[in-house]
Amino acid sequence: MNKILRVNMNDLTCKVEEVPAEYATLGGRALTSTIVAKEVPPQCHPLGPNNKLIFAPGMLSGTPAANSGRMSAGAKSPLTGTIKESNSGGTSAQQFAKMGIKAMIIEGQPKDDKWYRLHVTMDGVTFEDASELVGKQNFDVIDAMNAKYDTKIGVMTIGIPGENRLAAANISVKDPDQKIRSHGRGGLGAVMGSKKIKCITIDATGAGKVEIANPEKFRAAAKVFAKGMLDHPVSGEGLPTYGTNVLINILNEAGGLPTKNFRYGTCEHHDLVSGETMYDTIVKRGGHHKHGCHAGCIIQCSQVYVDEAGAYITSGFEYETVWGLGINCLIQSLDDCARIDNAMDNIGIDSIEGAVLLAVAMDAGVLPWGDGKEALRIMNEEIGKCTPLGRILGNGTASVGQAYGLTRVPVVKGQGIPAYDPRSVKGIGITYATTTMGADHTAGYSIATNILKVGGFVDPLKKDGQVELSRNLQIATTSIDSTGMCIFVAFPALDIPEVLPALVDMCAARFGVEMSVDDFVGMGARILKMEKEFNTKAGFTKEDDRLPEFFEYEPIPPHNAVWDFTPAEIDELWNF
Repeated sequence: MNKILRVNMNDLTCKVEEVPAEYATLGGRALTSTIVAKEVPPQCHPLGPNNKLIFAPGMLSGTPAANSGRMSAGAKSPLTGTIKESNSGGTSAQQFAKMGIKAMIIEGQPKDDKWYRLHVTMDGVTFEDASELVGKQNFDVIDAMNAKYDTKIGVMTIGIPGENRLAAANISVKDPDQKIRSHGRGGLGAVMGSKKIKCITIDATGAGKVEIANPEKFRAAAKVFAKGMLDHPVSGEGLPTYGTNVLINILNEAGGLPTKNFRYGTCEHHDLVSGETMYDTIVKRGGHHKHGCHAGCIIQCSQVYVDEAGAYITSGFEYETVWGLGINCLIQSLDDCARIDNAMDNIGIDSIEGAVLLAVAMDAGVLPWGDGKEALRIMNEEIGKCTPLGRILGNGTASVGQAYGLTRVPVVKGQGIPAYDPRSVKGIGITYATTTMGADHTAGYSIATNILKVGGFVDPLKKDGQVELSRNLQIATTSIDSTGMCIFVAFPALDIPEVLPALVDMCAARFGVEMSVDDFVGMGARILKMEKEFNTKAGFTKEDDRLPEFFEYEPIPPHNAVWDFTPAEIDELWNF
C-alpha cells in the first residue's frame, strides 16, 4: 500500500500523498488512531469541519492471510466525544489494499448544500452528484450502484439517520453477497453525513495483488496461522456451527445474560433465541448457518437467516444483537429479532446501540416490553425517517435516558453497554469502564477467559486478576485491530503457542521488516496510550472511566453480584 488519498470536501479536491515513513508498517486501528490523534483537534465538535473521517485497511488486508479482510474507520465520535475506531468486514478493505491505498482521509465540509458520492478508482477520487441517492436507505443505495456499475463495485453508504447526523448512525459496507456489514459503534455514519457524503463507491479495475516483501516467510506463517484457527474448538468448531449466538445459553448458565434492561442475569425464554435454536431454524428453512463476512474468512461465523418460505431476512445476525432484542427487550420471536436486525442494516443504525436503546425506551413506556412488531415499526418509521421521536431514539441510549428522566441507563461515555453484565462478569466491566471508546466488549474481550476459559481462567465473580486481564486484552486487541484480522483470531492466539508468532511473522513478511511478538504487543500499548491522551485532551478524566451507578447498588440475580471495584482499582489499569 503505497499512497494516501486526502479528500478535501471544502474545495472538492483529492491529493495523492506518499506514505510517511512513520506510517509504513501501520494499518487499521493503529493508522486511523494515529492520524486522528495527529490531525484532529481533540476538543473539536465531532460534526464540525475540523473532524476527519479516516478509512484504513489492516496491515494484512488484501493478502492471502485467512480472516484478514477488515477495514478500520476512525474519527472523533459524535456518540461518545472520544476517539473512535470501528472495523468492518465486507469488500472495501481488500479493494483498498489491492489498489495500494494505505488510507483515505476525508476532511472539511462542502460550502454548498449538495450531497456527494466519492468514486474511488486507481486514478484517485472524483466527486459525483448524489442527489438521486439522498433519502434512500442502504439496500436501495447498493441496488442503485450495482445497476449503475456492476456487482463488483464496492460501496460504503449511510442511510437517512446518517444523513440527519444521528449519533447512533453507522457506515454500512457492502459484502460479497450484496448485503451489509457495518462500521457500527460510535456514530461514524453521522460524521460521514456531516461531510455531505452519501456513499463511497470503489472501482478496483486495474488493481493488482498486494505486494509481499518476503513471500516464502509469509506462506509458511500463513499456513501455521490458518491451521491454528481451524484446530481451536471455538474458532474451528463452535463459531462455524452456531455463530456468535452460541453465547446466549452459555451466558445464561453463567448468570451474566443481562435481561430486561439489566435487571436479571438469566432469562426464562433464553432457548427461544439461542444459537442452537437459530441453527436448527436456519437448517430447517434452507438458509446458511455457515457464512463469511468477507472473502478469505475460514471461521465462517456469520449466517444467512431466512423465513419459512426460504426468503432472505438478514445475515450477520450476531449474539450481541440477538441478546439486545431477544433477551434485554424480551422479544421472544427470533423472526421478529431478525427483521429488526435487517431494518437496522437498511436504515444504518448500529445494531448494538439500537437494541440497547430500545430496552431503555421500553423502560420509559415508549413501547411495551417484548413487542417485536412495534420495535420494528419504530426502527423503520420513527428512527428510519428521523421523526421527532426517531431523533431522540436515534441519538443513542444516553439520549433516550436523558429525554425520559431515567436512571437505569446502561452506558459508558454515552455508548450503550452490550450483552454481558459487568456485575457477574467483572473482567468485561473493567473493559467497559476503561476502554478509550465507550462501552465496547470487543476492546478487551474478557469473556474468553472469564467464561470460555480460553487463555486460562479468571473467576468472573471475583475481583482478583480482572484489571490485569482487561489491560492485557485491550493492548493485544489494539494490535489485532491493526492487522485487518477478525477479532476472533484471538481465541487460538491465546491458547495455541505458535499462532500469535505466526501472525507477527506474516506482518513482518508483508512489509519486509524485523518484528517480534514484543514489538507487535508494544505497538498496541503505544496506540492505546495515544488514544487515551487524545481523550484527555478532549476533556475526559479518570472519573469518566466508571460504570453507571445502578450497577453498584442493585445486585443482579442469580448470584446477587454487584459492581464493587473502587475508583483506585479501576484506575490501576492505566499503569503500564
